Amino acid sequence: MTRHRWNDVARTKLSAEQVEANERWAKAEVLELSLKAVRQLVGKTQVAAAKAAGMTQSELSKAERREDRLLSTLRRYIEALGGELEVIAKFGDRTVKLRGL
Repeated sequence: MTRHRWNDVARTKLSAEQVEANERWAKAEVLELSLKAVRQLVGKTQVAAAKAAGMTQSELSKAERREDRLLSTLRRYIEALGGELEVIAKFGDRTVKLRGL
């Protein structure tokens, strides 16, 4: 399968309107990443993130690999990376942002 850089495709195959629409769509999409990938995305090491979260590097490593996490641990992790945790529940076409967690 041939791969092409986005800029090359955008310049040669798509109209300006199509490029703009695709960029709007991409910005609106929610990224689905592992905790490790999120940490790497924000440019923090396990050691730095663990220190900010008040954990040891070993505890943070285990939290990244675990499938089932406490919400409080997840919140500490995300806040240590400079983010804010929001919990969203979806019911068909309805979306509810949970608060007070």
